[in-house]
Amino acid sequence: MPSLLPSTARTLLARTARAQRDGRVPALVAGVVRDGALVWSTGRGEITEPHQDVQYRLGSISKTVTAITVLRLRDEGRLDLDDALDVHLPGTPLGGRTVGQLLSHLAGAGSESPGQWWERAPGTTLEGLGLSAADVVLPAARRFHYSNLGFGLLGELVARARGRSWAEVARDEVLAPLGMTRTTTRPSGRAAQGYAVHPWADAVQVEPEHDAGVMAPAGQLWATATDLARLGAFLLGDTGGVLSPDTLEEMTIPAGIDSSAATWSSYGLGVQVQRVGTDPARPGPVLVGHGGSMPGFLAGLWVDREEGAGALVLANTTSGLDNGLTAALLADLRAAEPRIVDPWTPQSSPVPLELLGPWYWGPSPYVLRAIPGGLLHLGGLGRPGRTSRFRPGPDGTWVGLDGYFAGETLRLDPVALNLATFVFTRTPYDPAAPVPGGVDEGGWG
Repeated sequence: MPSLLPSTARTLLARTARAQRDGRVPALVAGVVRDGALVWSTGRGEITEPHQDVQYRLGSISKTVTAITVLRLRDEGRLDLDDALDVHLPGTPLGGRTVGQLLSHLAGAGSESPGQWWERAPGTTLEGLGLSAADVVLPAARRFHYSNLGFGLLGELVARARGRSWAEVARDEVLAPLGMTRTTTRPSGRAAQGYAVHPWADAVQVEPEHDAGVMAPAGQLWATATDLARLGAFLLGDTGGVLSPDTLEEMTIPAGIDSSAATWSSYGLGVQVQRVGTDPARPGPVLVGHGGSMPGFLAGLWVDREEGAGALVLANTTSGLDNGLTAALLADLRAAEPRIVDPWTPQSSPVPLELLGPWYWGPSPYVLRAIPGGLLHLGGLGRPGRTSRFRPGPDGTWVGLDGYFAGETLRLDPVALNLATFVFTRTPYDPAAPVPGGVDEGGWG
């Protein structure tokens, strides 16, 4: 496989070794993904080699796979994210909540399924859960509330839509096409034993493993480092035809978060999205991925899409591992071997050049630029302002991709830019433009 510089590999090894020792992890595997491949990995502790081919429980990283199966149905026109759950999975107390709300943990569903703790007790069917009004704990779309139950319901939706089990759909439509042949719902072949480590002594105890039934889509997958690296490559853009690039991009859009803030943590559609770093003047990178935990196991997969790199960890312990290890590995990689970006090359403007440059919203200066990918960018000039990118629409208009104007329509005119009810003019309150409320005849005095 491609490799890193020896000095970089040593830095990553030193950090991983310290995390395994300080976290008292029986066996820890860590790896780095770049250029679509696992370019570095190591195993620490009681490791069976080759460490890249030993299965570990992924826990909630399984939710990303479940989300992909749902989004494939949406892309086929079989459902809409605004559909009520009842349309596809009738008879639950969450029937009025939408598919999209379930995917982004905004449906107000209870965090866990009723009955015994599903992560440590054999699973049952949807009917066996005996859901009731008590499993709806918050109003819809009011606040983020992480819900394993919600993803169990999404897996059941997929199973009923496809006419076969969620596990079969995930295998045939996601795992196999991505080449993740060592990812299964139960341990298969070479697999790590899960342990709990005593909090006050260096003693371990075996943790149980079972079939979670209807809750399996929330956290039951097992995978090797090699397979998890392939999922990392998927999140970095190598979708293998499983999803379109546009749908992958949609997965990574944070729900309900001001993404211009220096640091934040959110959830997209089946993935966690967070900006790391603490300096407001120098915001850190945005990472996309998921953490995972099940009794006896901890896992993490995070990618920096701007840097084109990812990091993964797999551990066979219930608790103790530093959950910042993946982000730290990515920071080490960025510092030691930063990505060399593609060279700049001239491109034709998607709009006439005379439409680009400074515009004013009232007295506030903005600038409209053409940016790579055939997009436009509108943002404050020399000071903070509402910022958005725009893609071409079907009728000569432009549609906001992000920021304040996401989803809004931009209409270009040599005299004025019309965006929602905003009118941007070539000079501050240009009297020749249709400024709402008109322009005082006295002008600027």
